Amino acid sequence: MKTMEFAQSLNLQPLFSTDKDMNVEGVYVGDLLSIVMAKAKQNYAWITIQTHINIVAVADLLDLSCIIVVENMEVEEETLEKARELDIPIFKTKESAYSVACNLFKMGIK
Repeated sequence: MKTMEFAQSLNLQPLFSTDKDMNVEGVYVGDLLSIVMAKAKQNYAWITIQTHINIVAVADLLDLSCIIVVENMEVEEETLEKARELDIPIFKTKESAYSVACNLFKMGIK
């Protein structure tokens, strides 16, 4: 499934516009960056409450399809600037990580 397709289905708010629409082959939920770096895989969507610039570095390093910030957390402007620069989609939702992960699973993203 493509990034923009599932983002629309889940009513995720894009935090900036991008033409990047990668395949999402899995999902990883986690907030501790070192664990995410060890466990997440290329083309995964990453669900987190973290909002600082280092999330973009991790997403770029792993070639993740997107970052989904949950719990209506405010994403720092510095983070958004770096994500724009590297063209890494960041979405926001008021939903919990659990709820987003369950909905992705129902959509066939495991």
